[in-house]
Amino acid sequence: MKEILRGIALAIVVFGCDLGSRVENTKELNKEIKASQIKRVTHTQLIYSANEWGKKIAQITEKSLEDQLRKNPSEANVLCTDLAKIPVVAALEREYGVQIELLGMADLKNPKLAAKEREILDAYVYSAKNKSAAGDNLQQLDDTLLVYNAPLTAESLICKECMKSQDVPFAVWRLLFSKKEIIRKLDAKQLKN
Repeated sequence: MKEILRGIALAIVVFGCDLGSRVENTKELNKEIKASQIKRVTHTQLIYSANEWGKKIAQITEKSLEDQLRKNPSEANVLCTDLAKIPVVAALEREYGVQIELLGMADLKNPKLAAKEREILDAYVYSAKNKSAAGDNLQQLDDTLLVYNAPLTAESLICKECMKSQDVPFAVWRLLFSKKEIIRKLDAKQLKN
């Protein structure tokens, strides 16, 4: 009788442990199914979503980097060049499928950037030199990519710490979105017509 009870107890423990992983797998599967649904997304909806996400991501990234710079000012070089070392930024990149970078004057000649991006960056530099306000910008680079740029103020801690060697205090967030990832992440029920 004791052997039967031990066997039943062992089965309950094994089944209980397996149930937890099944629930986790089910959540992941539901998330994947939802992302794979066929959706009709207009160009306007795509641009609106990228613009809203860009604003939100730039604000969160700026706050996270400033917090890290205040906590660890000696690590400014590492933090400014490798934003993925900041857990919040790494999480945003994974969640939204976005590439987040901080650009400065040196990037005017960066061959990695598209010609259109370098022109926009040049306009931001011109605004910074003339101490005029420049706003956020969303551009379509090609059929698959969108880039969101958000300039930082010259008084920003990030400009002061990350762009020390520049003549003009200037920095711009560069958020590179894949249209495919935006569409994949959109909830079909929440799309505005």
